[in-house]
Amino acid sequence: MEISVDPDVRTADDAFEARSERTLAVEVAARIERLLGLFRSLSPPSGLSLTAAATLATLERSGPSRLTSLAVKEGVTQPAMTQLIARLQESGLVSRTADPADGRVVQVRVTDEGRAMLARRRAVRAERLADILARLSPEEQAALGAALPAIDALANVQQTPSTKESTR
Repeated sequence: MEISVDPDVRTADDAFEARSERTLAVEVAARIERLLGLFRSLSPPSGLSLTAAATLATLERSGPSRLTSLAVKEGVTQPAMTQLIARLQESGLVSRTADPADGRVVQVRVTDEGRAMLARRRAVRAERLADILARLSPEEQAALGAALPAIDALANVQQTPSTKESTR
């Protein structure tokens, strides 16, 4: 005896799943927006823009990188990244070196001073955030801890244009 699946039911399930994913996307985007506001308020004034700090953090996490790759990762134009790197280099937070594989290519890397700047910023944010977390219930704190792997997974997903995006 063969069991067949009604194609209308499958279509309805697919539609529900797509609607559910869109709803989740809207909710996650709204929460990230609020978290960015919190993040900004926790960040100490250091003379670094969020883009500059994010670029330093990317270099620290990923290692030396070409300007073009950095621009793509940070979502800015190459001329904007070139200007930003020049300012960061002037401040002693990054250095530029020739790529050992191709001397025509410049690699940007975070300096020890840049790492120290990031560490100071993170320490201040962590201290300020600890005060806020202390006001949450143990259940809310546990829920945040449980969500950390999902947050990491979301942050680590490669940002490639979807089929929908590329057809627009």
